[in-house]
Amino acid sequence: MTDQDGPATAHSPVDRHAYTHGYDPAVLGGHRRRTAANSADHLLPLLRPGQRLLDVGSGAGTITADLARAVAPGRVTAVEVAEESAALTRAELGRQGIAAAEVIVADAHRLPFADGSFDVVHAHQVLQHVADPVRMLAEMRRVTAPGGVIAVRDADYEAFRWFPDVPALDRWRSLYCEAARANRGAPDAGRRLLAWAHAAGLADDVLEAGAATWCYASPDDRAWWADSWAERTAGTALGAQLVREGRADQAELDAIAAAWRAWAQDPDGWFLVPHGTLLVRV
Repeated sequence: MTDQDGPATAHSPVDRHAYTHGYDPAVLGGHRRRTAANSADHLLPLLRPGQRLLDVGSGAGTITADLARAVAPGRVTAVEVAEESAALTRAELGRQGIAAAEVIVADAHRLPFADGSFDVVHAHQVLQHVADPVRMLAEMRRVTAPGGVIAVRDADYEAFRWFPDVPALDRWRSLYCEAARANRGAPDAGRRLLAWAHAAGLADDVLEAGAATWCYASPDDRAWWADSWAERTAGTALGAQLVREGRADQAELDAIAAAWRAWAQDPDGWFLVPHGTLLVRV
């Protein structure tokens, strides 16, 4: 289990739990804006044609498609936790004409591959959602071949910053973090990546820890970001969980959604999303 006290041990039990964001259109619309350029730029310089690549937690599939093009004619394998999410990756790869790829359903804590099966192993915004990120990192290391690379990136919700100050957005962040932790996630995963890597037995001489950001400050970017989170807060799996668990009622969620949209109209509006990044050279 992962909570505020730190990661689970490598031998603790793993179980499947709810994905906090869900798969509603408002969520998928945001995920489909992700590309290798804006979400995996720490990995791109290390990719070469012919590499065998594993994408763990491929989701909407847009990053997977970019990575597949970068290593073509190398083979790409994507892993998702359930058929519902695997189907999303398959559909996007098909839409983009990526043929040299397969998508399978598997547990990231117990990857169904032999040791050293891949030259590149990638995960974007995944460790924050799994029951045992240390075990997942150890599995990623196990299936990476000597000379290969592991690349990870995760957001840190508790480090999000915005201007102007809007108390309703403070409440939104608190509610999201409560929901994520109730689902056994770690919404502050970005700051924990290096510690989790150490706990997984990875030494400093193979690790490169860093950071990256998304910033929403133009009128169009603010409008998209605010509309996405307004809908996700008030009308998706996240909102349903918050109401079901008694953390908020629908009236409060609707008020937070309205605050999001009002923030987006402010010409001074600025929003920063920090991420931790990790490169492991095996």
